[in-house]
Amino acid sequence: MAEMDTSSGGGHKKGPGVKKRKKLSTRVDLTPMVDLGFLLITFFIFTTTMSQPTAMKLFLPKDVDKPEEQNKLKESAALTLMPSKANMVYYYEGLDPSKLQQSTFKGIRDIVLDKKRRTDPKDFMVILKPTKDATYKNTVDVLDEMTIDGVKRYALVDITPDEYKFVEATENANGIK
Repeated sequence: MAEMDTSSGGGHKKGPGVKKRKKLSTRVDLTPMVDLGFLLITFFIFTTTMSQPTAMKLFLPKDVDKPEEQNKLKESAALTLMPSKANMVYYYEGLDPSKLQQSTFKGIRDIVLDKKRRTDPKDFMVILKPTKDATYKNTVDVLDEMTIDGVKRYALVDITPDEYKFVEATENANGIK
């Protein structure tokens, strides 16, 4: 609310017949403006949607009576990828890690798409086994590659000690430190 002071200021006359002017002073009350500001802040806080967490969809296997039938996999349809240190990815087709080959992250897309093309889509499965030397970024890059390549079935599992020995032997033979 605004107020005006209309009391006389007690000024001098500067000549004969000059009327005195009243000095006016104004004062503005800002309380309603502060109330309005807080109401607007409250309104925007309650009406704003908070950022939604982004998460990857996870499809779990169906329950079956016999556990050995749950994770059946054709050997010819399997592709195992093992991200490791120095941005290298080791892979093998089937279930025999002795046929281990290596690639970079740039070449892994061609390998996955080639295997996908040669395999029946309902049987194709990629097994991801990051080594203990793999970085979190490398593992996420391989998971992103599955989405980019349209791979419907893939699993993230622990690497076996035998597979890790094959990876270490390949790294030592190639001088990767």
